[in-house]
Amino acid sequence: MWQKIGELVLRYRLPLLIILFAVTGVMGYYASKVKMSYEFAKSIPIDNPKYKEYLAFKQKFGEDGNLLAIGFQTDKLFTPEQFNRLAKFHDTLKRISGVSDVLSVVSAINLVKNDSTEKLQTKLIFPRPITSQSELDSCRDIFLSLPFYKGLMYNPDTKAYLVGVRIENDVINKKRRDTVVAAIENTAAAFEAESKLELRYSGLPHIRNNLMTRIGAEMKWFLLGSIIFSAVILFIFFRSFSTTVLSLAVVIIGVIYSLGTIYLFGFQITLLTALIPPLIVVIGIPNCIYFLNKYHTSYIHRSNKMEALVEMVRKMGIVTLFCNIAAAIGFAVFALTKSAVLKEFGIVAGINIMALFIISLILLPAALSYLPVPKQKHTRYLQNRWLAATLKRVELWVFGHTKFVYALTIAIVIFSITGILRLRSEGFIVDDLPKTDKVYTDLKFFEQHFKGIMPLEILIDTRKKNGFTGSRALPIFEKIDSFSQYIASQPEMARPLSLAEGLKFAKQGFYDGDSNNYSMPNAFDGAFVADYLRAPKNNQGGEGASFQKLMSAFMDSNRQVTRISINMADIGSKRLPLMLDSLQKKANTFFDSTKYDVQLTGTSVTFLEGSRFIISGLKESIFWAFLLISLCMLYLFKSFRILICSLIPNIIPLLLTAGVMGWVGIAIKPSTVLVFSVALGIAIDITIRFLVNYKQEMPHYRNDVRETVMHTIRQTGISIIYTSLVLIAGFIIFVFSGFGGTQALGWLTSLTLLSATITNLVLLPVLLLTTDRKKNK
Repeated sequence: MWQKIGELVLRYRLPLLIILFAVTGVMGYYASKVKMSYEFAKSIPIDNPKYKEYLAFKQKFGEDGNLLAIGFQTDKLFTPEQFNRLAKFHDTLKRISGVSDVLSVVSAINLVKNDSTEKLQTKLIFPRPITSQSELDSCRDIFLSLPFYKGLMYNPDTKAYLVGVRIENDVINKKRRDTVVAAIENTAAAFEAESKLELRYSGLPHIRNNLMTRIGAEMKWFLLGSIIFSAVILFIFFRSFSTTVLSLAVVIIGVIYSLGTIYLFGFQITLLTALIPPLIVVIGIPNCIYFLNKYHTSYIHRSNKMEALVEMVRKMGIVTLFCNIAAAIGFAVFALTKSAVLKEFGIVAGINIMALFIISLILLPAALSYLPVPKQKHTRYLQNRWLAATLKRVELWVFGHTKFVYALTIAIVIFSITGILRLRSEGFIVDDLPKTDKVYTDLKFFEQHFKGIMPLEILIDTRKKNGFTGSRALPIFEKIDSFSQYIASQPEMARPLSLAEGLKFAKQGFYDGDSNNYSMPNAFDGAFVADYLRAPKNNQGGEGASFQKLMSAFMDSNRQVTRISINMADIGSKRLPLMLDSLQKKANTFFDSTKYDVQLTGTSVTFLEGSRFIISGLKESIFWAFLLISLCMLYLFKSFRILICSLIPNIIPLLLTAGVMGWVGIAIKPSTVLVFSVALGIAIDITIRFLVNYKQEMPHYRNDVRETVMHTIRQTGISIIYTSLVLIAGFIIFVFSGFGGTQALGWLTSLTLLSATITNLVLLPVLLLTTDRKKNK
């Protein structure tokens, strides 16, 4: 069959090339329209209860992750010159299009009782501009006497201050966010230069924007780097400019197809899908090497270009097909998970790895038929002395040191299992950034001075409309206050913000700003408080408007549900569920479950749920990859003996990689567990190429396993070593990433491929010889 396919490709080479380039042009058009994703990773299925709760929360109260925090430390803020600079900075931020609000010391308000109406009025604490030190000192004393702001806008112990910039909800997940965040940070940079303060940035808008900017930049550099690196290696191997350009054409067309596929499926470029173009380059080059290697060896034997090309397709067509199927399975199994971000990665990668096979099958024979025949210098690599010596050593180990090979294999397995027992599963929101990265260090600044910046929301539902209306709601708010005090006592959580804090602030204002009265209103204060807790009248303004604005931010329109907003540290997926569980149990002691519903949600909860889904999905994908690849191997070789022999050399490299992760201290998390399915799909290529050649050569050596194994090592060893070097070098490029997960993908996959090359060249032949002897006994 494959001989006929080779003849057909050569017979219709011109129309096939025209069709290929026409489709490439169309896919190139679609590729030019692909866009970056500006949403947080869609790792949770849309039908997940936690995700539904989060969407319901956003519908009621808006985004919880739209605050960009700017922090600094100084003990000289309350000087007229410096404070006026901060005021100017604050006002400039407010004028930026896309910014909905700015919170800082400058905008702090006080609640002042109007003696004539006995109502509270809002009043800015700091007038504009500050004209004297005495005026500023007086305002500062008022500000510091208000416990409401302590821990939220400033830390009195460390002299740290926070400026919170809220970005409009319809901007936060769109491309315009880049422009808004850039404008904020440019304005902050000007203030930093003028004030001589070191500014710190954090919050989800800053983190997301920073990550997406880096992803876009890295995708371009890694794609360019992988192409250049591959070109250099190909030229060193083949000493032919035309062969190098032809191989690069295969992978560049593959990259165009992958980007076009992303657009056609309605996907966008995420941290994962950004890896696909350079992966296509890395995976596509071995296709070219194997085809070209067979073409060169066939031409040496036949001295006829067209016959050599047909022989190339006949021998390598089925091998490359099943290698690409195995690699595609390694990626495509991610589409079986429930995580949207993994589904996208699996679908696009799986489809385009198979597209690479079709591109190679058409372009390489057709183009080579138009090119001159290979010269002697182009095939000189086949007589490489170093490779010949290496393969001689391989033969020595296979035929002369069988017991030692098994002993070493057992030792590696024991070492690996011991390391696996040390593995831990833990992830963080900024897990993939180096500990020295400014995004990471700035986040730690906010955790140190304000206990964190990651949002967590707790919803209290009274199960009835107007459940938070009037003085009868006071006992509920007292429970909320008690619960909030428990939360604030946790070292990883900042003092929560809720309507209870607003009521305490209002009571302090009602008692002429006395900080001793910053406490929950009691029955005596009920009449005063009841006015502020009643449902607002139409077009209510004036004195109650500010408090009503606060209520609308922390209570739904039916006055049935209120929220407790918490900023917390990025404590990781291991500790977070314990923390959430303790909060839920404590909430149940305050709120009777027969009367109230208490719900924990927000970005921190969805992050945890997303991490769980990704890790469990990736573990499932490894199982499916093994199962499907095993079925392919069984179909291809129709022998359980060969199936077992083929799987063992690929399981051991995976065990070794997992063991090294355990010994080195690399945790199982979404970005590292990805390695196993990817590496399995690529490493099994070596096994397929070896065993197909072994099966093809068996009849030529009268089914003598020993002679066939020896010849297979010599015939396939060169191309296996070359392609392994290309794959390892291609993945090593990812080590230069700024993301820990991408770095791990690079060196862990390279380690897996290196060990898989050794096990397939040494252990696989030993297994074939051993099982054959047992079979013949």
